[in-house]
Amino acid sequence: MSDTPEAAPEAPVAPAAPVAPEAAAAPAAPAAPALAGAPAGCPISAEFLPPNLRKHVDPKAPVALRMMAAKTLVPLSPSDMLGALFMLTFDADAGVREAADKTSANLPDRILTTALRDERVPPPVLGFYIDKLWDKDQYVEMLVLNAGTPDSAVAGEAKRCSARVAEIIGNNQLRVLRHDDIIRQLCQNPNVSPALMDSVCDFAVRSGQVLTDVPAMQEARVRLFGPEVITKPPDTGPSADQIMKEFSQLSDETAAPMEEGARMTLTQRILKMNIAEKIKLGTLGNKEARGLLIRDSNKLVAVAVIRSPRITDGEVLTIAHNRAAQEDVLRVIYSDREWVKMYPVKLALVKNPKVPQALAMRFLATLREADIKNLARDKNVPNAVQMLAKKMLDKKNAPKKEEK
Repeated sequence: MSDTPEAAPEAPVAPAAPVAPEAAAAPAAPAAPALAGAPAGCPISAEFLPPNLRKHVDPKAPVALRMMAAKTLVPLSPSDMLGALFMLTFDADAGVREAADKTSANLPDRILTTALRDERVPPPVLGFYIDKLWDKDQYVEMLVLNAGTPDSAVAGEAKRCSARVAEIIGNNQLRVLRHDDIIRQLCQNPNVSPALMDSVCDFAVRSGQVLTDVPAMQEARVRLFGPEVITKPPDTGPSADQIMKEFSQLSDETAAPMEEGARMTLTQRILKMNIAEKIKLGTLGNKEARGLLIRDSNKLVAVAVIRSPRITDGEVLTIAHNRAAQEDVLRVIYSDREWVKMYPVKLALVKNPKVPQALAMRFLATLREADIKNLARDKNVPNAVQMLAKKMLDKKNAPKKEEK
């Protein structure tokens, strides 16, 4: 493994040409109307930037202001800088576009090592940078490990990356099951070892993933279930697409709650689904589907739900309160800086016995006095939390010693 970074730049050269243009063009593909304050074709708006700095990406602003941002002459955080540069690659002025593109490819390490790990960077921006930095392993690793990076961008990288990065991609079981094309692209990468490919395909087959166009997947089926499976089509159960068609309201976040009979039927259909299809439904379905799948016994399915781009803050709060929630799901919540900034979520995590004690104690120290008093009296919270809440109150209410 130690010598793979040296060999990596040579092998991916051949596929780089066809892959890179696709990834680079992806953000500009939608023909939707221009977003407010964004250049035409740009898939994100400037809302992530501080209001007083949005003028530096606004197509209506003077070219000089936009050029300042394109040359990083504007005081932006590392994450905001990546987003601003991405937006300016769509600018109507060729000079601004070229400057932004050149700057993006030559950002200093101190900027990239901070921003590329940030899950709150807009997904199209992360996809842009995985293409821009595709041959720099230290940055690509950060991007493929970033849950916010689009699966499609990771699939594009899977075809041309080094052996070390391929190992990271292949071991991300959630991505592998959520996005079929990752396995297809890994199979075409000459740097991927046969052992890794066998491991990834074996796991995918066991999880119910079926890719009839991928020989390595068919070999895995034979390896796991014997040669007789060649003539026997796999029984995969209903797919996410089939479920979404059967229950059309699952694609509508504003749909009214299902009637009890329909919900029971949906539950029965979900029970027959394999893991891979449950993950896809948990990612694409609406609140009704997520509410059923978040309780799935398989942690990958439950994590797919909490990581769904469609999940709402209200659902996150409900899950944070749930003592039956899986620890992996709660970990996603308390590791998210934006979610723990929400006071009700933080309070719910303090009360949840599955949250690590040290973390609950740290959150407890930031709560309001009224909530600390309630926790001190609440026998349903973890004992350590209750005791610390009492100590905090005793310390605050203890009479001051008279000065001698």
